[in-house]
Amino acid sequence: MLETIKKELQDLADVEQATILQRFFKTGKGEYGEGDIFLGIRVPVQREVAKKYSGLSLPKIQELLKSEIHEYRLTGLIILSNKYKESKEEEKANIFNFYLKNTKNINNWDLVDVTAPGIVGHFLFDKKKNTLYDLARSEDLWERRIAIVSTFDFIKKQEFQDTLALSEILLDDKHDLIHKAVGWMLREVGKKDEAILEEFLKQHYKVMPRTMLRYAIEKFEEGKRKAYLKGEIK
Repeated sequence: MLETIKKELQDLADVEQATILQRFFKTGKGEYGEGDIFLGIRVPVQREVAKKYSGLSLPKIQELLKSEIHEYRLTGLIILSNKYKESKEEEKANIFNFYLKNTKNINNWDLVDVTAPGIVGHFLFDKKKNTLYDLARSEDLWERRIAIVSTFDFIKKQEFQDTLALSEILLDDKHDLIHKAVGWMLREVGKKDEAILEEFLKQHYKVMPRTMLRYAIEKFEEGKRKAYLKGEIK
């Protein structure tokens, strides 16, 4: 089955699109996606492929995740996400643990964003969140992004405490991809409860990275947004 998946993905490869994606995902030397190889397959197409292989075992998914080819890893992770949704609680725990053991292979922002809320966030929603705080303090960029993006599941369920606490931990992060992720999650909190977001912002907005702030206030009305950017909010 594994070779069938790989062949199907290879047959869908688009050289022109791959070239675009190589640039978009910063795969050059010294960039965050250095060494990542793209076939040029759009995500909806990969989702359709993944649907056909929901029975793929964890060891076979592991083989996909070890690949340098981005679409092998993403398709493997989509299969894993589908398996998680269809599994009973014991198997969900196995998939959650498998995911955390493979963070070194979940090493680009789309791989994180497509999978972390539905696996890590969903599994931890009614459990202790220590894992997220450990990830948020990791030296690994992708583990830190997993930590904050996983809370998207909590936000959807009107639970904001961990998003705000993790955002506070990550305020001083040096990487633009964390600034964007934190700002995105804060914006999602604001969509549910703008007052809670503003309470957080009034404490922190003057020291937040500019990108994080811009993302967080994106849905505010123009006057309020400009006031935040000018530092005029008391």
